[in-house]
Amino acid sequence: MTETFDFDLFIIGAGSGGVRAARIAAALGARVGITEERYFGGTCVNVGCIPKKLFSYAAHYTEDFEDSAGFGWKSTEARLDWTRLVDNKDKEIKRLNIVYKDILEDSKVTIFEQRAEVTGHNSVKLLGDGKPDGKTEHRITWRYMLLAVGGWPNLPPIPGNELGITSNQMFSLKKLPQSMLIVGGGYIGVEFASIMSGLGTRVILTHRGDRLLRGFDEDVRVFIGNALARKVSLRLGTSVGGIRKLDNNRLLVDLDRGDPVETDLVLFATGRNPHTADLGLESAGVALSANGAIQVDADFQTSAPGVYAVGDAIDRMELTPVALAEAEVVVRNLFSAGQDRHHMSYANIPTTVFCHPNIGTVGLTEEQAVSEGRACDTYLANTKPLKHTLTGRDERAFIKMIVEKSTDRVIGLHLISQDAGEIIQGFAVAINMGATKADFDRTLGIHPTLAEELVTMRTRTR
Repeated sequence: MTETFDFDLFIIGAGSGGVRAARIAAALGARVGITEERYFGGTCVNVGCIPKKLFSYAAHYTEDFEDSAGFGWKSTEARLDWTRLVDNKDKEIKRLNIVYKDILEDSKVTIFEQRAEVTGHNSVKLLGDGKPDGKTEHRITWRYMLLAVGGWPNLPPIPGNELGITSNQMFSLKKLPQSMLIVGGGYIGVEFASIMSGLGTRVILTHRGDRLLRGFDEDVRVFIGNALARKVSLRLGTSVGGIRKLDNNRLLVDLDRGDPVETDLVLFATGRNPHTADLGLESAGVALSANGAIQVDADFQTSAPGVYAVGDAIDRMELTPVALAEAEVVVRNLFSAGQDRHHMSYANIPTTVFCHPNIGTVGLTEEQAVSEGRACDTYLANTKPLKHTLTGRDERAFIKMIVEKSTDRVIGLHLISQDAGEIIQGFAVAINMGATKADFDRTLGIHPTLAEELVTMRTRTR
C-alpha cells in the first residue's frame, strides 16, 4: 500500500538546520514534514559538539586534580571510570534526542523515521519501516524541499583504512585505549588529541602539513602547536601509508617518515564530506560539486526549482550555529509574505576549538587582512594566567588583536586560554557592531580576569 502526503515544505534531515527550519516554517503556517533515518539532532547532538564538549570536561579533571595541590588540597589518586563516562554521556544524548523530537511534535510537524530517496522534481519516496504506521510505503510531494542532510567523516584511500575509526565511533568505545594515533591536524584531530591525552591515553598525532589548524591565524597555529606538543607526540609533515593488524590485535601504522608505530587505536580525523550520496538528487536536477556538496546560490536555492539546502551539505562553514542561521533565512524568505528579504552573512562568525587550552576566534586572521589589502596594527599578549602562579603548570594564554588603521575598527580577535569560547562570544557582539580600538581602550576591565587583557592592550607589536 502506498500513501501520499503533500507538504508546503518537506525536509530531509532532522539535525540542527532541519529542526530549526521545520519549527519556524510550521510557526509561519506551513504544512511541514521531515524525515530522519538515523538520529534526531544530527551530528552535533549525537557524534559532534555535545559529546565532544562533555568528553572535554572529563579530560580537564586530570589537570584540575593535579592543580588542586597548589591550592592546599590533598587528594587521593583520581581514577577514570570510562564506562560510567560513556553511559552518562549516552543518557544525556538520549534526552536531547527526545527534546528535538518533542520540538517537532509540539510544532505539529509530520515526522517520518525513514531514509528518503528523491524520485523526481517534486516527489520523494521513503524507504524501509518508519512512521506514521511503520509499514506503508510513503510518497511525498512538496511545494518546497529543504536538504539538511549534513556531513559524514572521510576515510583516506590507504591500505587498511578499515582498521581505523572516525569521530563517529570515538564516543562509544568499549574501553579507553592505552595508546592511539590520530591522523589529521584540523579541528577534530586537535580536539581529540587534547581530550584523549587528558583522559590518560598516550597520543601520537600525525599531520601532513607543517602546522596544525589550517585556516587559522598563523600565530595561533604556532602557539597551539607548541602547547599541544607538551602533551602529545606531534609528527608534523608526516603522512600515513597504511595500517596492518598484528597477531596481538594491536595496529602497526606505516609512516612516510620514521619507523612504523604500534598502537591500540587509529582515529582518522581527515575531514568530512557532504552526506549526499544515494539520495537520488540527480533525478530532481540538483547539481553537486566534486566532493558531493550541494551547489546553492545566495538564497540557498539549488539548481532545481523549489529545492533548497543548508548546513554541512553545502560545504560553506561546518558549524551548528551557521546551519541554524541558514535554515532560518530560507524559511522566513519562503513563508514570511510581505517582509523584507533575509540574508546570511558569514562575516565575523565566532568559533572555538575545544583543545586544551581552548581557541576562541572571531573576525579576520592577520593573513586574511593582508590579502585583502588592509593596512593593520597588530597587538599581541602572551601571559601566564593567575591560576597557574600557584599550580606551577607551564600553561600560558595568548591574545591577538588586529586593528584596521584607516577606521580603527577591531577586525580580528584571537584568544587561546581556558574558556576562550565563553570570552570570545561576548567580544564577538562588539566586533559585529563595529567596535573600534578606542572603544576597547575606554572599556574598564574586570580585575583580576584574563578577559581584562583584551581591553588593556596598548602597545602595537607590528
